[in-house]
Amino acid sequence: MARELTYWDVLADLRKKQFKPIYYLMGEESYFIDLIADYMEKNVLTEVEKEFNLTVVYGAETDIASVVNTARRYPMMSEHQVVIVREAQAMKNMEELSHYLQKPLNSTILVLCHKHGSLDRRKKLAAEIQKIGVLFESKKLRDNQLPDFIVDYLKQKSVDIESKAAVMLAEYVGADLSRMVGELDKLILTLPADQHCITPVQIELNIGISKDYNNFELRNAIVARDIVKANQIVKYFAENPKSNPMVLTLSVLFNFFSNLMLAYYASVKTDEGIAKQLSLKTSWQAKDYMTAMQRFSGTKVLQIIDEIRYCDARSKGVGNSSVSDGDLLRELVYKILH
Repeated sequence: MARELTYWDVLADLRKKQFKPIYYLMGEESYFIDLIADYMEKNVLTEVEKEFNLTVVYGAETDIASVVNTARRYPMMSEHQVVIVREAQAMKNMEELSHYLQKPLNSTILVLCHKHGSLDRRKKLAAEIQKIGVLFESKKLRDNQLPDFIVDYLKQKSVDIESKAAVMLAEYVGADLSRMVGELDKLILTLPADQHCITPVQIELNIGISKDYNNFELRNAIVARDIVKANQIVKYFAENPKSNPMVLTLSVLFNFFSNLMLAYYASVKTDEGIAKQLSLKTSWQAKDYMTAMQRFSGTKVLQIIDEIRYCDARSKGVGNSSVSDGDLLRELVYKILH
């Protein structure tokens, strides 16, 4: 099976000016779709060429027939014309695009941005797009993929980041990639001139996440069964609820223990085997799961997952009208560690 295209694959070809006649950008993660479309809008043509050869329309304001007619025009005083259809999911009768794909103009670069959904890959249109162009699916990143995204994004900016700092950011910001990029750009701007690596200290100073009292450290304390440290963090969270929302803490704990449950089913119980089972990019990311498997039985993990769900329901008022989030979290951590 061929490897799926990543957004870096698509951008790499665009930067080498290796263009295709059609790009169908689709999926649930809008960030990657916008990233590619914005690059093409800004960089394929010169400012002078854009005057006559750049067309940007919205799916709700056009139709396939109009898009195809535009795509069939020849560029003026330029090697290419670029036609971008944003919010293409609003257009009806997308299958009519097949007529154009039988004989597309190589001088036209047609870009369709289909957000919040995907083209059915089993249909003829998907196969036709793949044959002559790029069919790119922008998928939502899983929580365990966020640190890798952070590392990759910063690498493009010639900046490194410590692994702890990457996990802190991933757990604090979550899968909102537009917000994540904003936070990363802010961190880059605050780096001293002689520093090219983002550290937990810098995140604490500029993002407002404590380097010692955060969800990453709480998870580590639980894995290490460090009762004192875990309770110190819970106390800090209770005293600073705005910067440490309960819903985020429960999400981090639920994702970790859900992945830990999956880790028990790995055919090979090594760092590499667990990394493969959980689709982790590097084996070092599996070390916490290996440690946790030694300290929590599979039965205990199932109980913990149930307790997290119960705590989540109570934090939202189900069967609870008076217990604070801090007390709920303190009770949850006690049940996890005992």
